[in-house]
Formats: sequence, structure tokens, C-alpha cells
Amino acid sequence: MSSPETKGISVAVDQNPYLAEGVRTIDAIVSVETTEELAVAVPAQERVEILIIDCSGSMGGGDKFGGARRATLAALDVIPDGTRFAIVEGTDKAEVVYPRDGATAVADKRSRADARRALDKLHPNGGTAMGTWLGLSRLIAQRHPGAMVHAILLTDGRNEHEKPEQLAAEIKASERLFTCDCRGVGTDWEPDELRAIASALHGTVDIVKTPDLLAADFAAMMQTSLAKVIPELTLRVWTPVGATVRFVKLVDPVIEDLTARRTATAAQIGEYPLGAWGAEERGYHVQIEVEPAPPGREKLAARISVVAEGEVLGQGLVKAVWTTDTDLSARISRRVAHYTGQAELAQMVQEGLAARKQGDLDTATAKLQRAVQLAQESGNENTAKLLKAVVEVDDRTGTVRLRSRVDAADEMALDVRSSKTARVRKEAGS
Repeated sequence: MSSPETKGISVAVDQNPYLAEGVRTIDAIVSVETTEELAVAVPAQERVEILIIDCSGSMGGGDKFGGARRATLAALDVIPDGTRFAIVEGTDKAEVVYPRDGATAVADKRSRADARRALDKLHPNGGTAMGTWLGLSRLIAQRHPGAMVHAILLTDGRNEHEKPEQLAAEIKASERLFTCDCRGVGTDWEPDELRAIASALHGTVDIVKTPDLLAADFAAMMQTSLAKVIPELTLRVWTPVGATVRFVKLVDPVIEDLTARRTATAAQIGEYPLGAWGAEERGYHVQIEVEPAPPGREKLAARISVVAEGEVLGQGLVKAVWTTDTDLSARISRRVAHYTGQAELAQMVQEGLAARKQGDLDTATAKLQRAVQLAQESGNENTAKLLKAVVEVDDRTGTVRLRSRVDAADEMALDVRSSKTARVRKEAGS
């Protein structure tokens, strides 16, 4: 295990380096921790906050539009004076409703009052085309090169007024220009659509069951955004000739596959964008395929660096040693085992819910029973609690039965929150 620390950042590698003779695959959990020291040392940058509010006709039902308006004002109350912001009206098109010139305003007492009046004039109408909303947000971001730009996107419905490939193209074009947290209010929106946006744009996705909960959620998202002061970190992975990276996954605090985001920067070197950071810790599962060596020989399987603006801030090593000692090669890193189980847990939940929707109840039961088992074994109490809203668990036998009646909001909460993981402590000495 390695744990060098420099300049307010530490990189720790948890693994069992011992491989049985002929084995080619090695797994490691790489923990990256940034400290308050590093966060404070980063020069202050211009910040831009974009609030994207679904104003389609369906938002007129109940108090959804009123809740969205209150949430927008709550978010504006959180941002410090001097922060630039814009409010985007999202329907089957997109328009900046404040400031009216389509640019951004500087937060102060007067601009907040003007924004409140602009919100008062909005009324639900039209359809839903989220790609258009992202496209306009991208134009706003491009007006502020070098700024940290964060958006909150709220919707209550599906992306029905543009083709899926249009949304996918807009998501792709927006990558690394701004981050975006997504929220769905009610139960008529599509989790996969918001998950795709949040995943690509380094944000979060969640359900807000009722409109009265929106304001507190928006304020919390804004506070989290403001705490991220390091604009971008990058995970750089070097492997020797003959070795390849099979995957890189974020596994703490959520499951997110980063493999397809690799950019090859040199021979045997790939970089993976990690988004903006505050003082926090995240964990990554890196799997490397190596050429086997004779027993007793050690190889460097990967050198993993955390980079900001081309400067290496921290580094960890993944090693491989082949052995004929089965006691050594059979050991499994506790953290590797834990996060492998967490990834399987998220997969079982999502596959189980998909099977349930398709009417394949046998598959749904099997997948969700495995999910219950994994949640219990790993101590993921949040997911275990969410599962009990969808299945009945026999505490004596451990078997599960699908509930005949499931609240749609509970099912969606399980879906979108299934990727959140339970943290396990680093191994001693790491």
C-alpha cells in the first residue's frame, strides 16, 4: 500500500499485490483526499450559477411551479454577493428570463429583487426539451472562460419534445464546460435521462417527492457547489508496455464508470477528468491487466497520479508480485471486496427494477434478493432501507418477496440512489 502526501492532497492505494502464477488481472482501490489546506490555497475564481427551471405545462399541476419558484429564490439567497447567475426558463425551447439581456447578473440585493419579479411573471406552458436547456446553459458558460460554472436543472417530466440523440449530443457538447445537478419533482420524469446528464456533467441526480421539499434541496445543492473551489482534478494512469487499463470507476461516494472518458495523452498514459473538488475524499477502483512474470518477481503495474493544470499533486503505485504461495495470493483487499460488492449492489437494484417494470417477476425477485444480501453484508443501511419499500424481507430466512403495491416515488428513490455507496475505512498503514 502506498500513501504519499504533498501540497494538501494524499493518494492511498489499497490492494493485494500477490497474484497466483499466471494470473493477469490486478485490482486496486485508489483513495484521493484533498484537504482544507489545498482548498484555501487555490486562487479564487469567477463563479457562475445557472438555475434551469422546467416551465412546461405539466409544472402547473399542484404546487410544483410554486415550489420551483421558492426553490430558485432559496438558491439565490445562498450564493454570496458578487457571484454571477442566470435563470433559464425551460420548455420545448430555452430562454434566459433573468437577466433579460441573456447574459448573467451579479448577485446583490437589487438583482435578487429583480429576479424575484422576473419569476413572478413566469407561467407553465409548452413542452420539454432538455437538450435545448443545456445548449443555452453552455452558451452562458462560454461567455465566462475560466470560470467555475454550475447549473441546477429541475424537471417534472420526460424529454418528449426532442429526439434522444439530440439530448445526447447536447450532453456531450457540454462536458467540462459546466457541472450540473439534476432533480426530478414528482414521479413522471425519467431517471435514466437525468442520470445521463448528471453523470456526464459531474453532478448528482435525485428525486424530490413533493414541491415543499424543493427549497431546502436547492439551498443544499448551492452550498455544496460553493464548497468546491478546486476547478478540476485529473487522474493520470501510466502503465508499462504490455499492461492495459481495463476500467476506472468512481466507487466512493457513488458508483460511476469513468472508463470511456479516458484521453490518451502519451504512450501508455491515459487521463480521466474528475471534475471540481472541495476538501473531500473520493475512491476509485482501477483494474489493470498485466503480462505475468515468474514467481517471486515484482512488477510496477501502474503509476497513478492526481494532476491539476499539468502539475502532479499526489501519486500512488499499483504493484504486482507473482507467487506460488496460495495463502498470499488468496487474500483479498477488504476495500477492493467492499467496493466491488457496492458496484454489484447498484447493478442488482437497477436490473431488478427494470425486470419488475417488464413484468419478469422471477428475475426481479432474484436480483433484488441479491441486492438485499449485498446491502446487509456491506452495511449500506440507506439502500437496505430503500429496498424494503419495494420488497418484503423475511428476517428469519433472508428471502424476499416483491410487494404488490409500491409507491412510485419510493421505487424511483431506490433507482436514483442505488449508486450511493457506504464508505469503508482505509486499511491500516494506507
